[in-house]
This record gives sequence, structure tokens and C-alpha cells, in this order.
Amino acid sequence: MSGQKVRLSEIDADETAGMSKEEALQQIGQLREKVNELQQILYPEHRQSLLIVFQAMDTGGKDGTIRKLLSGINPAGIRVTSFKVPSRQELDHDFLWRTHKATPPKGLIGVWNRSHYEDVLVVRVHKLVQRDIWKSRFDQINSFERILTSNGTTIVKFMLHISKEEQERRLQARLDNPEKWWKFSPSDLKERAFLGR
Repeated sequence: MSGQKVRLSEIDADETAGMSKEEALQQIGQLREKVNELQQILYPEHRQSLLIVFQAMDTGGKDGTIRKLLSGINPAGIRVTSFKVPSRQELDHDFLWRTHKATPPKGLIGVWNRSHYEDVLVVRVHKLVQRDIWKSRFDQINSFERILTSNGTTIVKFMLHISKEEQERRLQARLDNPEKWWKFSPSDLKERAFLGR
């Protein structure tokens, strides 16, 4: 909601809207069938597109959620983009350049693992740019999204919220399992040290 402040610390990370895990899994199966039907209309109609954006803290479940969401859906009609640290080429352009290139064309579904919001969050936390620069990016993001929607892209955003305690538990589980070590990079450990975790 544009203009409203949201404080994740005030939102219960364990909230389930009164739904059990079993009920949620059953509903996911039904929704996946509906998405399949809609995808079969979206592609040949070739007049609009869908962009699904996932944001979360590290270990928030983006990869697993995207994998579950897309299982059973025709991969030919989907483009998944994971936004990592910007490359030198990306840094030589405006901050929305790399996201604009990743928007789904008409008839397709785009799924973003992280997004253009990283270019506000990370630079703000690390003080990489001045306040007036990162603050102006909110207006630029809103304008960018208005352009997309006025040109036939429906945008659906999800913030996967977990508590800091749950994040710590998941990070430790990764450290304890050598098969999960690939998820860590030296920059991850530096980042956690910077944030005091």
C-alpha cells in the first residue's frame, strides 16, 4: 500500500489466517489447476502478462515457494529471474534497467526471486547512496509499475515473512548440513556480520 509505513516487527510471522498446513496444501492444489487453465488462455491470447514478485529475508523460503508454485505448470510460458548483486554492466545503467529487461512479455508469466526493491533496501542499509537518492527510488518504482500495468502486466507481490528467530534456526540448519553449504558465499557471512546476526 503506497504511502503506508509497514513494520515487519509488528506483524506476527506465525500468522496463518486460521488455516492449517493441510488445508493450505489442498488449496494450493486447486489453485494450481486454476493457474494452469488461465495460463492456457494467457499464452495464445497474447494481450497481457503476469508478474509475480517474491521478497523475503535470507532463508525466507523464496526458492521453495517458487518451486512449489510452478510445479505442474507449463515451463514454456514462465520466465523466472533471480536478482543477485548487480553486475558491472547493470551498475552502469539506471537501477531499474535490469528489472525492466526481466519483465514478462505478453502471454507469459514472469516470476522474480527478489526484485527492484533490493535497490532501495540494500543501498539504504549499507549507506551506499545518499538518502535523497534511495528515497526518490520509491517514486521511480511506483512509476515503473504504473507503466507496466498500463501496458497489460498484472503485478502480484508477496513478502514472505519469518521471524529473526526462525531465520537464525534456518541459517544454523544450513551450516549444520554440508549439502546446504552451497547456499553460503563469503559475502553472505560478511552481510550477517554487518547486520549483527
